[in-house]
Amino acid sequence: MTGVLDLLRHGETAGGSGFRGRLDDPLSETGWCQMREAVGVAPRWQRILSSPLRRCADFAAVCAEAWGLPLRLDARLMELDFGAWEGRTAAELMETDAEALGRFWRDPYVFTPPQGEPMVDFERRVTAAIEDARAGEGDVLVVTHAGVMRLLLARAQGLPRARLLEVEVRHAALIRLAMARTSEPGRERAL
Repeated sequence: MTGVLDLLRHGETAGGSGFRGRLDDPLSETGWCQMREAVGVAPRWQRILSSPLRRCADFAAVCAEAWGLPLRLDARLMELDFGAWEGRTAAELMETDAEALGRFWRDPYVFTPPQGEPMVDFERRVTAAIEDARAGEGDVLVVTHAGVMRLLLARAQGLPRARLLEVEVRHAALIRLAMARTSEPGRERAL
């Protein structure tokens, strides 16, 4: 299929910053505003896919209802499970587990946070979700997390795996990727 896949990161959460992973925080009011601003008022998609975590799914459900679009929640679009680091900030970890945090930042494929999800498993599930999205018809809005978007953007840019965490994804970032192997230069990034 050809078309586009628009990736939308959730906005700011009520839970604050840090490794939120599988924590099911709702959006803050600022987060709602960020996401509304990112998508605008007129739908340009034929369907919506979303992580089932509230910071994504709540906004996706509002959009689907307002625009009359089908919505599918897909657990494969959830953020990386940070295990024992869930809910902690990098600053906290620098005080208690600086060496491990540094190893994770240098190469998340080599070092997994304690009790966390290995990056190869994360990549496998995200890739499967995107392949399923590509099998459907029309343009798709995918409401998801920074880690998912970093993975897909790093692949689209041809970055080595070790450089995954160098990819910046701000709150409510909306990034368009081509679902076909070719794209118009300067407009889309091919998957």
